[in-house]
Parts: sequence; C-alpha cells; structure tokens
Amino acid sequence: MALIKVVDLSKTYENEGVKTKALCGVSFNIEKGEFVSIMGPSGSGKSTLMHILGLLDRPTAGKYLLDGEDTSLLEDNALAGLRNKKIGFVFQAFNLLPRTTVFENVELPLIYDRKPNENNRLRVMNALRSVGIENRAEYFSNQLSGGEKQRVAIARALVNDPEVIFADEPTGNLDSKTGVQVMEIFEELNNHGHTVILVTHETITASYANRIIKILDGQIVSDRAVSEKRRTLAESRKRIK
Repeated sequence: MALIKVVDLSKTYENEGVKTKALCGVSFNIEKGEFVSIMGPSGSGKSTLMHILGLLDRPTAGKYLLDGEDTSLLEDNALAGLRNKKIGFVFQAFNLLPRTTVFENVELPLIYDRKPNENNRLRVMNALRSVGIENRAEYFSNQLSGGEKQRVAIARALVNDPEVIFADEPTGNLDSKTGVQVMEIFEELNNHGHTVILVTHETITASYANRIIKILDGQIVSDRAVSEKRRTLAESRKRIK
C-alpha cells in the first residue's frame, strides 16, 4: 500500500467571483521510504500541492489517501491530529520562535501533542543530535546562523518520528555551501528510512531526490527517476566546495 495516494486531485481558489485553478486533476503515488522532489516554476501549483499533502489545505475535488486513510472524510481536529502524528515540516523561512531556545523550538510538536512524557528530553536531544546541532540546545534561535536555524527546523520536524517529512524550498534562504550541507542531511535521513518530499524550483536541490515530479500550470508534465543523481551532485559539490 502506498504511503501517499493522490487521485484526480484539483484545487480552485475563488476571490471576488474570480476562479483560479491551482491544480487540475493530479494523480500519483509515493511509496514509504522514497525521496521525491516536486519541481516547478512560481505559480505552477507545487506549493498548493504540498499544502494539501501536508494537510494544511483541502482539495476542491479528488482524493488524497495518507497511509490508506481517506483524508477527505476527516474533520479539522482529526486532520490536525493526523498532521502532528505523521507529518514533519521544514520551511524556507525556518519558522522558529525568536526568543526561545533551540531545545524549546524542537520540543514544540511534543507539547502540541498534549501527552506529557518523561522521554521528551531524550527525544529532543536525539533529534538535535541527528542533525549535528546538539551543542546549541540552550542557544536562542536568534543567536544562530541560517544553516543552524535550518538544522533546528529539521530536528523539530523529526522529533515526533513522522511518516513523512515535507521540505518547502529548504535551501532558499541559504548560501550555496550551507544549502549543500542541509541537503546532505535530508539525503542521510532518507538513507535511514525517512520518506522525504521536497518542493523546489532549483535543479541542483531537486537532484538529491531519487524521483522528480515536475508540475506546470497545475498539471504533472513529467514523473521520472533521477538516473544521473550521483554525477550531478558530484559536479555541483566540486563547484561549491
């Protein structure tokens, strides 16, 4: 059974009587353990698709099954619970609380879960350790570099051990060298069994995935495996490093 199953998914926005189609009958599956890039230019519908897959928005038509569960049948509270349990998010803007420590930022999903657990500290530190930033646990987020902030955001996405990690333009606010380091973290997470879905418009960033789905004008125009992944990455790393 596919982890994600999308069938004829459509999304239309309406503003003052004007309807805009963001997605037009999109269908695909994503298996557990895949590393997939969703790629397209600005306005292509890729962010709308990620918001629906991440249970932040609902489609206008079509079906979205997450781990076999039809999400269209769920109320908002149930969707929020499913999102916190099965999904981790990493955003371009980091979305960290500024006057809060690194530890407290990563702990947030556990607090939202409303289930006090004596193992929370261990879970937070393990998440920070997995991205190599455990030595910054007591720093405030505004004391960190951009790359460190993104590592914290990844740790926060990992702390609930989600089924899938969504990353929306995760290197967009980073320099090239730091962007490579962040993408290597996602690559390592995928190697350890995490499903990663990356939204990007950057070719080099997308090539870290094993599969690229390209979207244009709300429709899938290609869906292919990345056959020359290693050669592309090796060349880009030589130029950056």
